[in-house]
Amino acid sequence: MKTHLTQLLIAAAKTIAPDLANLNIVLERPKSAEHGDFATNLALVLAKPLKQNPRVLATQIIDALPASDYIAKTEIAGAGFINFFLNAQSKQAVIKDIFKAGSQFGRNASGNHQKVQVEFVSANPTGPLHVGHGRGAAVGDCLARLLDANGWDVTREFYYNDAGAQIDNLTTSVLARCKGISTEHESFPENGYRGEYINDIAAAFLAKHTVVADDIEVTASGDMNDLESIRAFSVAYLRHEQDLDLKAFQIQFDVFSLESALYTTGKVEQTVQALINSGHTYEANDALWLKTTDFGDDKDRVMRKTDGGYTYFVPDVAYHTDKWNRGFVRVINEQGADHHSTITRVRAGLQAMNIGIPKDWPEYVLHQMVTVMRGGEEVKLSKRAGSYVTLRDLIEEVGCDATRYFLAARRADSQLVFDIDLARSQSNDNPVYYIQYAHARISSVLSQWNDDAAKLAHVDLTLLHNTHETSLMQRLSEYPEVVANAATELAPHVIANYLKELASDLHSYYNEYKFLIDDEALKLARLSLISATQQVLKNGLNLLGVSAPEKM
Repeated sequence: MKTHLTQLLIAAAKTIAPDLANLNIVLERPKSAEHGDFATNLALVLAKPLKQNPRVLATQIIDALPASDYIAKTEIAGAGFINFFLNAQSKQAVIKDIFKAGSQFGRNASGNHQKVQVEFVSANPTGPLHVGHGRGAAVGDCLARLLDANGWDVTREFYYNDAGAQIDNLTTSVLARCKGISTEHESFPENGYRGEYINDIAAAFLAKHTVVADDIEVTASGDMNDLESIRAFSVAYLRHEQDLDLKAFQIQFDVFSLESALYTTGKVEQTVQALINSGHTYEANDALWLKTTDFGDDKDRVMRKTDGGYTYFVPDVAYHTDKWNRGFVRVINEQGADHHSTITRVRAGLQAMNIGIPKDWPEYVLHQMVTVMRGGEEVKLSKRAGSYVTLRDLIEEVGCDATRYFLAARRADSQLVFDIDLARSQSNDNPVYYIQYAHARISSVLSQWNDDAAKLAHVDLTLLHNTHETSLMQRLSEYPEVVANAATELAPHVIANYLKELASDLHSYYNEYKFLIDDEALKLARLSLISATQQVLKNGLNLLGVSAPEKM
């Protein structure tokens, strides 16, 4: 309906001002129903170039609007806003649209099949995934689903930081446990990892186990003097464990990239040489520096340290250069808020490469911390991890659906309190239960009806005109716009909020009216409405990676 009104306004504007080009038609839904279904400021936008009174222009726009079967009336409000009041037929039309599109309802082709990469989770292979990784997994996967629903060609990517000091700490931790050194013993590495999983890796290494992680297979040598074998086996072991966590969370990736591969393939050295050739580097204090201040950073950054090693942002620049060379029009990194400081320097490094990368590339979605609560108290420890709550802990406590919903249902940049008791409850206070219950309620009614569902696509909908029905149809008509806006804003929580509102409308309707009534025409009309509602609930839950159960 928004598209329909936009086309009408474009036609009217061309009649009034044929010489004006590239008009941006803005249509918004008024906060109060008494101001109509949609409002536009087009008259105010045209007033300045046409040098006319906006209220006079508003009258001219209304007079120039092509005929529409869906507009009941128009009103001019305030300084020259035009309010549109739609008729019942316009609201009922959405039901037929939903039946026609089915699972595709709400999807669009705005991305035009352009390539976009979403990188998320990207955990160091040094331990089980924690709840912060879980939030990144939920938000990142929902972003990928949203972009796909908006016509983008999406690649999901996981980047393993399998090089550097943290991997060294992992290796020495496993070695210590292989030697039987307790985590409490003074000789255990000061920066070592102390979770029970280190014991498991050590035992598997000594037993010469073989582990498979994505594209690699590693067999332990069992030799405690073979540090390279301990390192390779430990990383593969934890990559495999993280794979299992992600599988339990119903997350799949198209590409796994390794930081170590950037070194072995020479891409880091190539990147450094390209930056030197670009003229944006200099030597000082026995170190190689990048003039990131040329690109908006607050100070220049060291690239190569005095010991010859590279700082961590150098492989990041190499990695993102590789992304650019792979042809991604957009790259979106979903990461923890602690990555905020890296944004400017990575973008600066990419600009310094002088290969045509846009200034705001890549894009970032940063999530805040998660606090896990149970019984009114914060839960901080996991026996297996030793120092943090794991993603697997949450999944085992409340299930995959509730975990995914709760981790994606708030703005990523806001702090999140994950209440285990609420997530486990079967009550209206639990939003994921509330939404899924709406879907299951509809399934129950349709099951009791037990007739050919196909006939619901061709019933008389003019009988749907009470307040609950009108509100429900209005909510359904908003769904495509919600999907588009959520993708534009990179905000999966918008879908979660919409589903709560749609479920509330459905439950209110369900509690107020009966559906399996004697009046056949009215019965079919109401069943058609709730069947369309069920489809939209299912479509929306799918964008969050949450199931739509038939029974609860």
